[in-house]
Amino acid sequence: MKFLRVGVALLLFLFSTTISAQQKPRARDLGVPFDGQPGKLNAITDVAGVEVGHSTIIEGNGKLVVGKGPARTGVTAILPRGKTSNEQCFAAWFTLNGNGEMTGTTWVEESGLLDGPVMITNTHSVGVVHDAVIAWQIERQKKTQQLWSLPVIAETWDGFLNDINGFHVKPKHVYEALDNAKTGAVAEGNVGGGTGMVVHGFKGGIGTASRKLTDEQGGYTVGVLVQGNYGGRRHMRIAGVPVGKEIPDLLPTRGNLGDDTGSIIVVVATDAPLLPHQMKRVVKRVALGIGIMGGVGGNSSGDIFIAFSTANAAAGASSSTVKLDMLPNERINPLFEATVQATEEAIVNALVAAETMVGRDGNTVYALPHDRLREVLRKYNRLVE
Repeated sequence: MKFLRVGVALLLFLFSTTISAQQKPRARDLGVPFDGQPGKLNAITDVAGVEVGHSTIIEGNGKLVVGKGPARTGVTAILPRGKTSNEQCFAAWFTLNGNGEMTGTTWVEESGLLDGPVMITNTHSVGVVHDAVIAWQIERQKKTQQLWSLPVIAETWDGFLNDINGFHVKPKHVYEALDNAKTGAVAEGNVGGGTGMVVHGFKGGIGTASRKLTDEQGGYTVGVLVQGNYGGRRHMRIAGVPVGKEIPDLLPTRGNLGDDTGSIIVVVATDAPLLPHQMKRVVKRVALGIGIMGGVGGNSSGDIFIAFSTANAAAGASSSTVKLDMLPNERINPLFEATVQATEEAIVNALVAAETMVGRDGNTVYALPHDRLREVLRKYNRLVE
């Protein structure tokens, strides 16, 4: 009976922990005002078929020992049509400042197509993730006849908190992120590739948001996922309010991250029937959402974005002439606006979800304090009570 009671107690604890995690507040829950109508989940997975998975590595504490830790890193996977589909998507990419990496984009630019998942990790793990994705495609998706693959792998630098030269991301973590990818709610903050990231001097990481267009605008959905690791504190704005100047303390300890250092990777998904040149126009608008937050694309920042459309399932057909749908350019403005709005909110959601983290050598990055954020918004009459 003693073991039974312990087992029941453990199950209750795990259940309560799960419920607590599900109830973690997001930006709107704190009263942050945003323009536009979000989708049901306010996530990139509001675009039907899109799946997201994470593998998070948090191991060790104390002094850095290269190869042993502490490790604060991971991998995030975004699958445009889910794990079971081999269909390509029309896509485009854009870079605001190029101090970073997103592999496979030369072929995305040339072909207008995205074939396979988009993966996000840390700067020094791009290679292992690249190789593991190809192995996963051959093993899991049975692409045995595939002669070559050019996976899209993006990165941001987490070396302030993570033993980045210890190469803690392994193929098993890539498989975990891909195998566990699913539709539905997306975990945010200190998860996946965003585990060790910093945004405007606060703890950052993964964030997501979406916008649902009106029926008159076509009823399309735009979803955004960010891995935020950029920005100086003095530039930081939320809902138009100079939050960075109002909360100038709680800066990262034991080191200087500089002003607008780091990077941000942004993935945009939509079900609107857009061709590659139109996706290029959409993906450029991500930069405006970052600018609203106070990002200026600093010299040491890698601000790299990719967008894809899940419409036109025959986009990658190779054996016959195909008929495609295309939204007229005169109807594209609402998608531009939705991209800007969802990018802004995804970044704020990353900030709100992230928690204070201590990493290598005791380096500490503090979470954005929710109570003080609300106070600042109230001061400027921007809080939604």
